[in-house]
Amino acid sequence: MKVLVATRETQGFDRGDYSHTVEGELVVATVAECDAAGCGCDRGFPGLASHRATTTAQVVDLDISSADFREAIRGSLDDQGWLRWLDEREADELVDEHVSTVAFICGHYAVGTVLRRRGTRIWCEPLAA
Repeated sequence: MKVLVATRETQGFDRGDYSHTVEGELVVATVAECDAAGCGCDRGFPGLASHRATTTAQVVDLDISSADFREAIRGSLDDQGWLRWLDEREADELVDEHVSTVAFICGHYAVGTVLRRRGTRIWCEPLAA
């Protein structure tokens, strides 16, 4: 299935790039954002394992079932405390939102594409020759 993973490819193209994730770790694009100027959380793809973020993510075709992908998202959200005050239906809805967002993004880009984000805007930049 097509998913997003952390990549260092194209890191440094933007002055404010950062990569605190593990290369190849599953990432999502749905996040809570603070309103602190210059924080960078509005540009990051959060990693499911490290619970850290990167400004670049790559579309890959990974040998993972949709059930395992959902479980990875649920586990990460639970580890970070996002599910603590939600009932089972609300938790499922939050996981569904993450899964559908990744599927939507991956449905619009070819495998290998490196993506960036700012808020809800996702884009790819052509690589320099």
